[in-house]
Amino acid sequence: MAFELVALPYAHDALAPHMGVQTLELHHGKHHNTYVTTLNTLIAGTPFETMTLEQIVKESYGKPETQGIFNNAGQNWNHNLFWPSMKPGGGGAIPSELENRLISDFGSVEQFKQMFIDAGKTQFGSGWAWLVVDQGKLAVTKTPNGETPLVHGKHVLLGCDVWEHAYYLDYQNRRPDYLKAFLDNLVNWEFVAERLRQTD
Repeated sequence: MAFELVALPYAHDALAPHMGVQTLELHHGKHHNTYVTTLNTLIAGTPFETMTLEQIVKESYGKPETQGIFNNAGQNWNHNLFWPSMKPGGGGAIPSELENRLISDFGSVEQFKQMFIDAGKTQFGSGWAWLVVDQGKLAVTKTPNGETPLVHGKHVLLGCDVWEHAYYLDYQNRRPDYLKAFLDNLVNWEFVAERLRQTD
């Protein structure tokens, strides 16, 4: 069964001014859509055609002959998590169970935020910054291009796209400003907390 582009859970103007209309229209409608359509083309007539998206990501990883499939499956999976991890009027208060875990594993919420910003800021070229559960503890990590912590056995709670198309129209080359705005004004912390509950 062919994969379809997931619908945004909000209008194109709902995240402004922290993520503008044109950014969302291009990022979701063009970039993400291309990953979906390219993946469908690449898996047609192959054993991947009957797999779930998560299975495709895991099975295609690390194999030169399926690198193209992995790139597009990984980016599709990453974006499917990225969109609902934001909401209008995001940021703000963090659900207590998630806040307690952030304090326990990072020392403070602010220390977590700084580590997350640093991960995204220092990801050379294109990639992602992540909050994950790794062997029972929260951790911050980063991956290049379309790679996802899923292939390294980690449970993803939150991901921030640091490809230039995610922020350049709104922030130009100021990636740290984009990452700060993502954490302070865009993140849907209830969504992140729900993903944390899935690991318990």
